[in-house]
Amino acid sequence: MFILGMMALPGDQPATDDRADEKLLERAGRGDKEAFQELYRNTYRRVYGYVLSIVKDPGDAEEVLQETFVRVWTSCPNYRPQGKPLAWIFTIAKNECRMMFRSRKHDADVDIEDLSDREVEDYCPQVENAADREALNAALGILAEDERSIVLLHASAGMKHREIADAMRLPLSTVLSKYSRAMKKLQKYLGEEG
Repeated sequence: MFILGMMALPGDQPATDDRADEKLLERAGRGDKEAFQELYRNTYRRVYGYVLSIVKDPGDAEEVLQETFVRVWTSCPNYRPQGKPLAWIFTIAKNECRMMFRSRKHDADVDIEDLSDREVEDYCPQVENAADREALNAALGILAEDERSIVLLHASAGMKHREIADAMRLPLSTVLSKYSRAMKKLQKYLGEEG
């Protein structure tokens, strides 16, 4: 399948334009593979960052990313323009994460909490010191899931708060307050540890 060949595209991800991405989705819905490839190039890093913030494992995130874009390709004929194509893709990605967790729980009889207990180096490889890694991992563990997702999308995926709000279908004020609260929790926790 042609999607597999798109996984390792070189270069920086261009800034996303909702109107342009929506047009690409419409064209892809009519079977235009080039439009789909361009949509992929425009969105794959943000989708990967979002998925990684949920599954916390780069290998799992790549697998879910692949499944997400397969689902986008098969579902794009049914897409109805809403002005937020990235939010639609994020919804598919979140559902794919849930399906992966359900499948693993069923296959291995492991709790979802066990699957999400990953090391900070998986999403912050620049933290080289083992003590710092352990402290950051513990600190991120004190955050609620939505707070952790917002922090990681901003820090790891480089998304702006407005983009996170659109993608998570939350008001911008909610994202800003959750981010601020999460940062205060992290500062307090890391201050107590240090």
